Formats: sequence, C-alpha cells, structure tokens
Amino acid sequence: MGSLEEFSGSLRLFLRAYRWRRIDPVPWQPLDKSLSECRVGIVTSAGLIEPEDEPFDKNVRGGDTSFRTISSDVRVGDLVECHRSQSFDHAGLELDRSLAFPILRLKELVKSGRIGSVNHRHLSFMGSITAPGRLIKRSAPEAVQLFQRDEVDVALLVPV
Repeated sequence: MGSLEEFSGSLRLFLRAYRWRRIDPVPWQPLDKSLSECRVGIVTSAGLIEPEDEPFDKNVRGGDTSFRTISSDVRVGDLVECHRSQSFDHAGLELDRSLAFPILRLKELVKSGRIGSVNHRHLSFMGSITAPGRLIKRSAPEAVQLFQRDEVDVALLVPV
C-alpha cells in the first residue's frame, strides 16, 4: 500500500482536508437467483468513452457527474480515457483498457456458464467526483433506471 508522501504537495493537502463520506447502511440487495441465470452490466468510474462520444468535462467544479454508455461490442482498445484525476498512475489503463472495462472477461464467464448473459450496454462515469450531490440526485437514478429497463440483475462496479 502506498503512502501520502508519494503524491504532490498540493494533492496531499487536498486529501488531508477532503471530507470523506460514509454511506450507512451500505445499499445491498441479495441475489434471488444464481449468477448463472443473471444478466451482468459493467459500471466503471474510469471516465472511458467510445471514440465518437463527447468527452467528460474535466473543468466542471466537483466533477462531471454525467455518464456515457458503452456497447458490449466495442473494441476495448478503442476506448478513450477521459479521467481527470492525477492521483493515480494512468499507465496501466493506457496499456490495457480491460483493467477498467473487463467485457472480455465477462464474455468468457458467459461461455463457461458462470453468468447468464452480458448486457448490451454498460455505463462509464468520471471518477474523482468530489461534490457528489448531482451524481446522487440525478445521474445515479438515471443509470439505475437504464439498467432496470435492460433487466440487468448484477452491476459489476469497477472503481478507478
């Protein structure tokens, strides 16, 4: 595990002063069927977009709380990273977008019978949302409704 000393002085000051939020109780819904019968959708906070999509706005104070949809048929290597945070090394994502969008692994799990199916679309958010009010009130409910319409049973959360 790293330490704060690995970050720039300004980022260390920000992290020390940041008001971390706790969610209690943690939202949880147990599955009422086996994973082998479930449709799975990915939710990533890597700020990934398909090449023709509008990038996330890195200049929105508190973070761009919108989301983009990503097709299950996308070539993972074509995804563009728009994550604004400099508090992590982006080199891994540059080399392999599957780290934040593991669609190929999910398709393997379908073939092996471990999960029932993969949704036709997935959701990408910008990480590093320091003012999550709009995310909680607008974007998250819209995302939930989209997955409900698609009859997604399980959301695989891939935080970045």
